[in-house]
Formats: sequence, C-alpha cells, structure tokens
Amino acid sequence: MTATAPLAVIPSVAVASAAASARLRTTGLLMAIASALAFSSSGPFIKPLLEAGWSLGAALLVRMGVAGLILSPALFLAIRRQRGFLGRHWRLILGFGLMPVLGCQLFFFSAMQRMPVAVALLIQYLAPVMLVGFVWLRTRKAPPALVLWGSVVAITGLVLVVNIAGASFDLIGTLLALAAAVCVCAYFVISERAGDDLPPLALAAGGLLTGAAIMGALCLTGIMPFEAPAVTVVLAGAEVPWFVPLIWVAAIATTLGYAFGVMAVPRIGSRVASFVGLSEVLFALGFAWLFLDEVPAPIQFVGGALILVGVVLVRADATRAAPAP
Repeated sequence: MTATAPLAVIPSVAVASAAASARLRTTGLLMAIASALAFSSSGPFIKPLLEAGWSLGAALLVRMGVAGLILSPALFLAIRRQRGFLGRHWRLILGFGLMPVLGCQLFFFSAMQRMPVAVALLIQYLAPVMLVGFVWLRTRKAPPALVLWGSVVAITGLVLVVNIAGASFDLIGTLLALAAAVCVCAYFVISERAGDDLPPLALAAGGLLTGAAIMGALCLTGIMPFEAPAVTVVLAGAEVPWFVPLIWVAAIATTLGYAFGVMAVPRIGSRVASFVGLSEVLFALGFAWLFLDEVPAPIQFVGGALILVGVVLVRADATRAAPAP
C-alpha cells in the first residue's frame, strides 16, 4: 500500500495545478480589463486640457513623468535585488519606452490632427488583428477558427463603435495611425517577456521614465512645444483647475493602465490581452458620456456587444488550448 500511495497523490496535485493556472488566468483577465478601464479615461480628461491651451508635449511629459515616478520603487527594487539588472534588460526597457509609451502616443495624436479621431482609433485598434497576422506569418500556421471569427466579429464591432461614416482618406495620417498600431503590438509583445527576471512593474516604470526623458529632451530643444497655462476646464458640467484632470490622467489612468497591463499580459498571453484591450473603446465611450456629455448612438451599443462577443471567442480558444491537467 505504501508503494501505491504516491500514485494517489498525482491526480490531486494535477487538479491543484490546474486550479492555480485557472486562477492565474482569471486574475490576468481582470487586470487586463482594469488596465483598459484606466487607459480609457485618459482621452476624456486630457481633451479639454489640450483645448484650453496645453500643448501635447507638456501634457505627455507630465503624464509619463508622474506615472514613472509613482512606479519607480519597483524599478529601484529590481536593480537592488538583481546584479546587472539594467545590463540584461536595458534593450527591453528602452524598447518599451520608445514604442508602447512614447511612440504610441505621439503617432496617435499626430494622426488625430490629420484625420477624424474615429478613423485614427479604428486603425490603432487593428493591433490585435495585426498580432494574429504576425504570428500566422512567423509560424506559417493558420490561427484556429475561433480566433479568426473572433477577429472578424471584434473588428466589425469596432467599426460600428467608432462610427467612421463620411470620413475622408489621408495618407500621412493613415501611416501615422498604423505606426501607432505597431507600437500597440509592441506593448503586448514586450509585456509578455516580463516575469520573475524582469518584474512587470519594473518594466513599466523603466519604460515610462525613458519616455518622459525623451519627451523632456524634445521639449527642451523646441522640437515639441511646451505650453502649460494655468487654466480651468469643464468636466461633468463643473469648472475645475488644470491640475485636476492632469493628476487623474497621470496618477490614475496612466499609472494603473500600464501597471495592470504589464501584469496581465504574462498571465493571459499577448493575443487575448490585445483583444481584451478593445474594451478600452467601450469604456472611453462611457467616460465621454459622463464627463463630456457625448451621448453614444444606438449603433455604438451594437458595436460594443460585437466587440465583447469577439473577445469571448478569442478567450474561449485560449481556454481550450490550455494544457489539460
């Protein structure tokens, strides 16, 4: 009997391992949703600030700098604990700062100045489909049917949500928006590399501080205008000083958005996380409705439902593809 006792333990160990893996994926999914919710509030809060006279360079510098400083203890702790931390990971940290942090925002807002915001959003949020296509080309293996159907349904919903009817074509604006989409892809791909050796929060802090340093240099040299007047803006029908939306965007939206995002991707994978990120569009509609009095059209609610269906399909494929206990 003693010889067979260890065999009886194997099923319980496997079940416990499967349960822990399921909890990890669920936690990652919730983090991804929280990240999208945090990011989605940035636009409605920063839009009135820019309209009141703040320059994009000033707003982005404060946004990245404050968020980077808030998360900086994670970076300093990683440097203290791991000898040669920066020497091993500087490429990923620099890449994160250049593309997901600085590049994505610069390219998107530059595209937004040349084309309707809805069109720029639509192109930028093609990132999940671009990731699917990239993996397809790299592995030469077609994605599962659920992923393909989820991609089609989600992008159809995205088209309905952003409402691009009557928009004109602008080549340079389209290229800038595509560059922003590539930067979004880089965000998910680099975040997936985070783990015990490269703590996610250290990656986010390093990337944000890198982006802030580069933006600071651009502002100092005059390449990016720096205008930060002491203005008041209107949010939810009330006048508030300039620092209210700025503190929210920097300390809440950006900090929590990147923090939850980089922790979520290693748990659920870049593909699922990128599709869950589409919910940012839905949350942004809600924030614009609450704070800017921009009421969504009925067709946008239909589009939102399709996005959720697409995410569920992609998530279902990931769950089915998870290793059996």
